[in-house]
Amino acid sequence: MAEGYALVTGASRGIGRATAYELAKAGMNLYITCSNTGDELHKIATDLSEKYGIMCIPFIGDMGNYKDVERLFDGINDLDVLVNNAGISYIGLLSDLSVEDWQRLMDVNLNAAFYTSRLAIPMMLHKHSGRIINISSVWGSVGASMEVAYSTSKGGLNAFTKALSKELAPSGIQVNAVACGVIDTDMNKCFSEDEREALIGEIPADRMGQPEEIAQTVLQLINAPSYLTGQIITVDGGWI
Repeated sequence: MAEGYALVTGASRGIGRATAYELAKAGMNLYITCSNTGDELHKIATDLSEKYGIMCIPFIGDMGNYKDVERLFDGINDLDVLVNNAGISYIGLLSDLSVEDWQRLMDVNLNAAFYTSRLAIPMMLHKHSGRIINISSVWGSVGASMEVAYSTSKGGLNAFTKALSKELAPSGIQVNAVACGVIDTDMNKCFSEDEREALIGEIPADRMGQPEEIAQTVLQLINAPSYLTGQIITVDGGWI
């Protein structure tokens, strides 16, 4: 199914950027979003269009804000694949996390998937086919100290994935998630070199994952048999 139209949120860097390139290389037309780095997103859109001969429409907006998501979908008439990748993190004690920061994290990491799915599903129902792929984390399955809010949001995203897959399976729409381990992105640049080495020492693969490996997994899910739905696919180098 590597054709048609795909929406990738949080596509200006990291996993989202790698996914946009992977899908463009496979021939998919794209809508890509980010909230802050608009100049970079426009450069990516131009590069993808010129390099792969596809349509690539950039959109600057906050996926955790339903009005922005509505504005995004005002410009989308057809959609085959939705990749909910936009996300933020917080590392620290729960008692130090403000109510506002908790809500913000839930808006971006969890509510955004509801907002985009709610507006994408009618287009997929019309065709009796579609793919919704949520980018999650191993912390959504096992939880992490000092990352309670992030773990909670990803655990909710996993439950959202499983429940929505059951709702949409009769309509030919697959819903799956990719639970990422430690991926070498800006989100993990907060760790010192010693902390990174200690973390890598816990991973059987003896390295961090690359964004391109998650992007390849997303493409595999897009092309997967229709019977594969409701799954949380862990990509973590054997860590968890």
